[in-house]
Amino acid sequence: MKKILVLLMVALLGLPVGVSAWSPDGDVTVIVAYKAGSGTDTGARLLAAQAEKYVGRTLVINNLPGGDGKIGWTELANAKPDGRTLGFINLPTFTTLAVQPNSTFAVSDVIPVCNQLSENGVVVVRADSPWKSLTDLVKACKEKGNLRCSTNGVEASNHTAAQLLATSAGFRYKAIPYGGTADQLLALRQGEVHFSCAKVADVIGLCGGDKPELRVLGVFNTARLPEFPEVPTLGELGYYKEWYGTARALVLPKGTPQEIVDFYVEAFRKTMQDPACIAAHEKAGMTLDFKDNKQLADLIAAQEIFCRDVVSKLYKK
Repeated sequence: MKKILVLLMVALLGLPVGVSAWSPDGDVTVIVAYKAGSGTDTGARLLAAQAEKYVGRTLVINNLPGGDGKIGWTELANAKPDGRTLGFINLPTFTTLAVQPNSTFAVSDVIPVCNQLSENGVVVVRADSPWKSLTDLVKACKEKGNLRCSTNGVEASNHTAAQLLATSAGFRYKAIPYGGTADQLLALRQGEVHFSCAKVADVIGLCGGDKPELRVLGVFNTARLPEFPEVPTLGELGYYKEWYGTARALVLPKGTPQEIVDFYVEAFRKTMQDPACIAAHEKAGMTLDFKDNKQLADLIAAQEIFCRDVVSKLYKK
């Protein structure tokens, strides 16, 4: 009888036989390991609002900041695998922390769903900074040796960006960790530090208008960005020559049944193909970069290697 009822439901929904008819039976919690107002939080809330019509339930953002992401991701790794809890991870920060000795979570503790954003890294200073170019900043760093750079946490994504710049340009600096990107940029805007590294979506709203607060000096890419066509790449100036940034992606806790994974992959695929969703992200300065669960799995694996082979060497004392 149960099988007959399931088949009837599949038929009524217009789904082909064999496609899972699973759907959440209540609100869905979405764990964000950073504070409200951060770049990750902003993107998560945009996507969650647009996804509700495809998920069929309310998606509730649960901010669990702290420990550079450790608190939220540990909670996600230990969540019940019933489809009622999703979470955002940031790459490479997630993999950087996961491969550390005595980490409270591992890469294998999550199951990929989809990628939402791939954000390009940038180097920024205050708009009234005396350094008008990246070469000016690098020269000052070499001469002074103690300029301060705010980061989004120890060995977090923006700290790694600063390390890539400093290592490739040959200077020393003082990294000042904050609770997340929002706090690190606030510190820069308030003059607590001299420069910072962040992502395009985090800074674009602070760089324009009649009274811009920040100035972008360089981009971590192999080509100039359409958002800042006048800003050179680091490689053009003889520094780090590769792309660097972050990916923001959705995952489920390990042990989640495949039918639940499949449901969310398709729900978010449809969400990110929706013109309203695309427009909402573009208005916020974000460009969607959907990757399905298999593509995201490949990206996570590549980032795990990057963290072990490249990032780990940046922080050797």
